[in-house]
Amino acid sequence: MSRPESAWSALRGNPVRFLLSSWPWRSLAYLAGTAAVGFALLGVLLALLMAGALTAVVVVGFVLIGAIPVLCVAVLGLERRRLRVVQPDAPALGAPRPPVADGRGLRAWVRQRRGEPPSGREGGYVVLLVTLLWLLDAVVVFNAVLLTGAFVLAPVVAAADQVVVFAWTVESPGEALPMALVGGPIAYALSAYVVTLLAAGQSALARLLLSPGENELEQRIGQLRRSRLDLVDAFETERKRIERHLHDGVQQRLVALSMTLGRAELDVPEGPGLDLVRQAHGEVESALADLREAVRGIHPRVLVDHGLAAAVREVADRMPILVTVRIDVSRLPPPVEGAAYFVASEALTNVARHSGAGSAQVTGWLHDDRLVVTVTDDGAGGARIGGGSGSGLAGLVTRLDALGGTLSVRSPDGGPTEVRMECPRCVS
Repeated sequence: MSRPESAWSALRGNPVRFLLSSWPWRSLAYLAGTAAVGFALLGVLLALLMAGALTAVVVVGFVLIGAIPVLCVAVLGLERRRLRVVQPDAPALGAPRPPVADGRGLRAWVRQRRGEPPSGREGGYVVLLVTLLWLLDAVVVFNAVLLTGAFVLAPVVAAADQVVVFAWTVESPGEALPMALVGGPIAYALSAYVVTLLAAGQSALARLLLSPGENELEQRIGQLRRSRLDLVDAFETERKRIERHLHDGVQQRLVALSMTLGRAELDVPEGPGLDLVRQAHGEVESALADLREAVRGIHPRVLVDHGLAAAVREVADRMPILVTVRIDVSRLPPPVEGAAYFVASEALTNVARHSGAGSAQVTGWLHDDRLVVTVTDDGAGGARIGGGSGSGLAGLVTRLDALGGTLSVRSPDGGPTEVRMECPRCVS
């Protein structure tokens, strides 16, 4: 029989198995933790409020009062983690807040959380925690432990004093033994069910209040998507800066050096000196060729000027195998065109280097306002993203994911291989 997944499941199971399991103790620990956290939070909040009121005439008071939302956020994170005590197999409740992006450490965490106070439901849970839940849990835990302990330890206590539990009075260990043997299990069973029932209900309430609502999730998803698009835009800006620097700076200097060496060839007489000048001239020409290839690999000019189809055809013309290009799309946003171009370029490079194929085909079209590009070949197959021939595609997966796109490879042993990308036509 499978292990219960939560306190609720344990309560509905076999009573004997439940009483002998760890669930009553887990529930007791959860309620005791709630009482401790709630009581401590109440004390800290009262101290901050009082200190803030007394020092309101200076800046310190506002700082103390402003620390309350940050404290609540920290406590809410603790409460989310404590739910695993009585709901170990339930999905983890991540805090509905984005990770700290501006630096690391406590100072960066406090700076970001200060501008993100708890939501209405989270605030309601904090109010319940410091007013009702901690007191209720403390009373239940105290009485459950006291009742069970009074029966179980009755023979020990009766050796020193009279024991009275409800209407049951004993004055000696012999008289207290039936109390321990009969009343102890009954008190434990009653306490176990009360404690577990309360813990299960309270954890369900906490999960309901601490789970992000649909509006919050939509806002966070929108913020996450915008931040990822900002990263793509930042990458494009940096790419243009590097390309401009290479084209207008390094390349022009190499061209000037090549021309200077060319003139030197005309002026230097025959001999070892002229041979060195010619050798240097050849090295500069090779460096220029490598630089132009590198600039083309960063972002080809034809892609900017003429679009995706022309840029992919240029790549196909450089391939050592026959490549057919059938891309029937108009101009697209630069991030989408760039991602599609690099997927096609990397896939064709893998085909030429690793597949042993004799031909390949690149196809692109729009389907339901999404750009679809496929690269197929008749090679040996066995390609995987991130391994061997697909290692270059692994980085493109993250780039497409930031645009809301996907990349997949279907390559059974023996072929054929198909690399397929899909991406929204418009990104926002």
